[in-house]
Amino acid sequence: MRILVAAASKHGSTAEIATALAAAMRHRGAQVDVVPPEQVGSVDGYNAVVLGSPVYRFRWLRAARAFVRAHEDALRHRDVFLFSSVPVTKGLRAANSSYGVSSVENRTGARGHRMLTGKLDPARLGAGERAIARMWGVKAGDFRDWDAIGSWATEIVDRVSEHDVPEEDHIVTAGQADGRR
Repeated sequence: MRILVAAASKHGSTAEIATALAAAMRHRGAQVDVVPPEQVGSVDGYNAVVLGSPVYRFRWLRAARAFVRAHEDALRHRDVFLFSSVPVTKGLRAANSSYGVSSVENRTGARGHRMLTGKLDPARLGAGERAIARMWGVKAGDFRDWDAIGSWATEIVDRVSEHDVPEEDHIVTAGQADGRR
């Protein structure tokens, strides 16, 4: 089973989530490549794709959206799992949601979408981003739930395994090939 994990990341936090997902999936026996979405030339050869992005202004980063546009047809023919990383407010709620991801789910036929709490390091933000974070009441810190991320990775591998058909089941006999059974 081969899985591609492609995650757009502005400040590195979402890329770290992608790396953790891949490590947990490898632990379950999957072959996993982690590649930034803008560097993926093709999804051929992958049984599944895990695609993620942080959410800024209620949408994914451009690189993740462009990935969907570039590979939309191919994604519809494999298992796709989506995730968004979001900062949290002082009440430890997601600071925003990814309203635009429902179109990505429809366009790719994704098997689901997870909202994952992220990390906010004000020192890595620009002045505009810091102002927006203050306005939204976003809490600084690392709120990623590594156990939940690992559990989701296991769930992904299990779900993809359900769809993998052993190679011998693909053998077509001469009678089947010409329409006889």
